[in-house]
Amino acid sequence: MAAQNNKMAVIGGGSWGTALAELAARAGHAVRLYARDPTIVAQINDDRENPAYLPQTRLHDQLTATAEMAALGDAEVVLLVVPAQQLRSVARDLQAAVPVPVPVVICAKGIEHGSGLLMSEVAAQELPNWPLAVLSGPSFAAEAVRGQPTAVTLAANDIALAQNLSAALASAYFRPYSSDDIVGVEVCGALKNVIAIAAGIAGGLGFGANTKAALITRGLAEIGRLTRALGGRPETTIGLAGLGDLMLTCGSRQSRNTDLGYRIGSGEAVPQALASGPLAEGVYSAAAVLVRAANADVEMPIAAAVDAVINKNADLTATVDGLLARPLRGEHDR
Repeated sequence: MAAQNNKMAVIGGGSWGTALAELAARAGHAVRLYARDPTIVAQINDDRENPAYLPQTRLHDQLTATAEMAALGDAEVVLLVVPAQQLRSVARDLQAAVPVPVPVVICAKGIEHGSGLLMSEVAAQELPNWPLAVLSGPSFAAEAVRGQPTAVTLAANDIALAQNLSAALASAYFRPYSSDDIVGVEVCGALKNVIAIAAGIAGGLGFGANTKAALITRGLAEIGRLTRALGGRPETTIGLAGLGDLMLTCGSRQSRNTDLGYRIGSGEAVPQALASGPLAEGVYSAAAVLVRAANADVEMPIAAAVDAVINKNADLTATVDGLLARPLRGEHDR
């Protein structure tokens, strides 16, 4: 795969999908963005903008939009930028639309509810024999398209594929770093959303910097334990997909997950908070990751506490007190 002048398809017309499509166009590729909403498609094609998801950004002339999956049939690379719980059905549609397997970059962060599968495992079931990669890391869409330096991890089991895709998507201010630890990158991407809900709750409760630092650090320990148990590498957890994305997501209410937690910690009822906007992916991942962790015999108390509060109607104060009352242990115990 050449680094330049590919026909790229981006599936997902939200903020990050639009941003990645724009970044790919700036990198020299002809990009076709698939969005289900015909209004978004018309605004991109006619007005060169996506005001609902990426306002005040004029989109590149090399970027066109479509509401027809069949229009992606000549793609040489596909970026899947859809919510994690929709990835399976979209992958099925993609297989029907694109006749020949091409590299697919999974940009969804999460774990499938019910199965406990990582996104690459879901995609492998629906797209057998397609080359798969994942892109993850600290990246708010609006900052990336404004040209603020942004670095992410792009991982594939085939390191040559990861390197080629990284080169294809790279530009002056957008830097994908290649990796062959696809499992570690995915675990980090899914779990940082769960820890961000916890950090948001702590902020809403009025806890300060000490508490946030403790949550991020102990949350990173949980991420590391599951990463190792599933065959990922420990160093991935302290890289861009791990520590980098955890710092970004926990540090700003721009994150839907942190904002959700903050509103719950501030006293908003959980059902009301969940119904007030697009569902934060950490809600699903909190439940799904515990299935995977139990199967791997990995203890994840912060993730379990988040799941109890948002999915099982647990009392918030009692749950926090329970976390703080856990027996002391060695910091690096597994």
